[in-house]
Amino acid sequence: MGSESLYSMDAVPYPLSNLPNIMAAEMAAPCRFVPGDAGWPLANDWNLLNSSIGGRLIETVPLAQVCFEPNFDASACELVQTQYNDIQPRIDDSASIVSAYFANDSCNPFLADDGYTCTLGNIAPYAVNVSGASDVVAGINFARDHNLRLTIKNTGHDFLGRSTGRGALELWTHYLDTIEFYNYTSPHYTGPAVRMGAGIQSFEVSEAAQKKGLRVVGGFCPTVGVAGGWLQGGGHGPLGSKYGLGADNVLEFEVVTVDGQHLVATPTQNEDLFWALSGGGPGNFAVALTVTLKAHPDGPVAGAQWVMLNTDNDAFWKALDIWLKHLLILDLLPGLSVNSAFNEQMFILNYASWPDATAEDMSAALAPYFEEIKDLPVEFTVNETAVNPTWRDHFEHFTNFGYDTHNTNGGRLIPRALVRDHRADLLATFRRIVTNTTAGVGMIGGNFTFLNTGATPGSNPVNPAWREALFSINILIEMAIDAPWTVARDDLAQMNGYQDQLRALTPGGGTYMSEATYNNPHWKEDYYNPEVYQKLLGIKHKYDPEGVLWASAAVGSDEIWALQDDGRLCAAT
Repeated sequence: MGSESLYSMDAVPYPLSNLPNIMAAEMAAPCRFVPGDAGWPLANDWNLLNSSIGGRLIETVPLAQVCFEPNFDASACELVQTQYNDIQPRIDDSASIVSAYFANDSCNPFLADDGYTCTLGNIAPYAVNVSGASDVVAGINFARDHNLRLTIKNTGHDFLGRSTGRGALELWTHYLDTIEFYNYTSPHYTGPAVRMGAGIQSFEVSEAAQKKGLRVVGGFCPTVGVAGGWLQGGGHGPLGSKYGLGADNVLEFEVVTVDGQHLVATPTQNEDLFWALSGGGPGNFAVALTVTLKAHPDGPVAGAQWVMLNTDNDAFWKALDIWLKHLLILDLLPGLSVNSAFNEQMFILNYASWPDATAEDMSAALAPYFEEIKDLPVEFTVNETAVNPTWRDHFEHFTNFGYDTHNTNGGRLIPRALVRDHRADLLATFRRIVTNTTAGVGMIGGNFTFLNTGATPGSNPVNPAWREALFSINILIEMAIDAPWTVARDDLAQMNGYQDQLRALTPGGGTYMSEATYNNPHWKEDYYNPEVYQKLLGIKHKYDPEGVLWASAAVGSDEIWALQDDGRLCAAT
C-alpha cells in the first residue's frame, strides 16, 4: 500500500485564532518584536503557550552563562570552554547553532574577562520542543498573534543563520526521532523505504538501516539532520554517485503549513509543495514532521584515504594539479564518490566511497594517479585502501575525524568543463585562496548527472548546476575559539571575495545553498536557477503569502522582510 494512504489524515486545517486581526497587526508592525519592545509577549503569555503544549516551551539559557556573573561557576565554565569548539553541545541545545558568526560572541566563555557580557544576541529566546503537529500549530499561532519571528531548528548545522534569530520563537524538531522501514508502493516508486522523524541525524538512520540490511543516503557529516536543511537544500553525501542527491531520493513529506494544515506531500498529492521541499530551500515553505526516503540494499563498500604533506611546494601543487585531472576519470566510474581537501600544509583524501566494489577495484581506480606522481618528492603519512562489509561500517571506519564550530563556510559548484578546459586557472585560484591564510578547500565529488541518478530535468528544484558539477567546493576559514566576533565578520567578507573569484571562473554556475554565505548579493543566481526560482516563488506565495516563515537567502526572503544589522527582522523597503 502506498504512503499516500498510510495516514488517517483528512488535511483539515487546524483553527487559526483571530486571523484577520493577526494579519492587520503584521501589516502595521514595521519589525518583528524583540525583547524590550512594548509589544513583546508578557510572562503570562509565555506561560499560557507553555501550558497549551504540555510544558514543552524552553526558555533559552546561553551555553556559556556559567562563565559570567552572577551565574559564574568555575568548574562548569571550564567544561564549557573545553567543549566550546565541539558540535555536539550545540546540537543538544534547543537554540544554539553551529556558526560562530551568528552566535556573534554574545556569550563567549573566553571573553568574560575582557569586559564582555552574556546576552542572547542572535539566539532565539524561546523554543518549542516539538512532539507533533499540534505543537507546531501552537507555535505558529503564537508567533502570528504576537508578531514574532518564527524559525525552525533540528541540529543547528547552519552556516546561513536560518535556524535562529534575535527575538525568534523557534520550533525545535530534534526529538522527532522515530524511524520506520517498510515496503513502499506508489506510481512513482516501489521498493524499500524509511520514514523518519525530522530530528533524525545521518548516523542514526545509517545504524537503523544496517540492521535491516539497507543503506540510506545522508550527509558527509554524520550529525546533520536528514529532513531539514540537508534534504531541503538538495543534500549531497558519499552515496550520491550511487543513488543521487537526497532530493533525488525523497518520496514524501509530512508537514504543517503556516495556515495550520497537517498535510502529506508526494509527487501526486500536494505535489507543488512536495516539489518545493525537495531541494527548494529549508525553513521556508512548511514545517517538516517526517520525511520518507528510498532505502537501498546494503553490501560491501570499498574505501580509501590518504594524507599528503606539503614538504615540497612545487611538487605539492603539481600533485594537486594531477589529482584534478584524474577526478575527471574517477567521475566515470559508476557509484564512486571522492571527498578530498587541501590547505597550504597538506592534501587529504578524506575518503573515497565505492559501494559494492572491492579493495582491488579501488586500488586499480587510484593506481593511474599514483603512477603519474611516483617521481614527485611528495610524502604520505596515511595511505589506506580497505573494504568494509556494510555501508555503516565503511562510514565509521573512514570518517573518524571531528567537526568544529569556529569557521566560516562558502563554496561553488565546479563544472566538469572548467576542470577539463581551464584547469590551470582553477588551480591558480585555489593557490590564492589558501596561500598565507587559514583557509582550506574541500572538493566534494559525486556524479549527480541525470543519467547517473535517474532524476529528470524539472523533477525537483535542485540547482541544475549540480548536474554539471564534477565536485562542490567547500571552503572553510578557521578562527580561534577566543577570537572576537569582528574576526568572523572579516572572515565572512573574505569568503564572499573567494566566492567572487570562483564565480568569475564559472559564469552561469551555482553554489550548494547549505554551504554558502547568507549575504551573498548573487544568492538568487547562485543558489537557484532563475526559472526554478520563479516557480518556487509562486509556491511560496501560495503556502506562506505573509512570510510567516523567513530564512536568509531563501525564496521570497527579499519581498516582505529584511534582516537588519542589529539582528531585527523588519519590513523590506
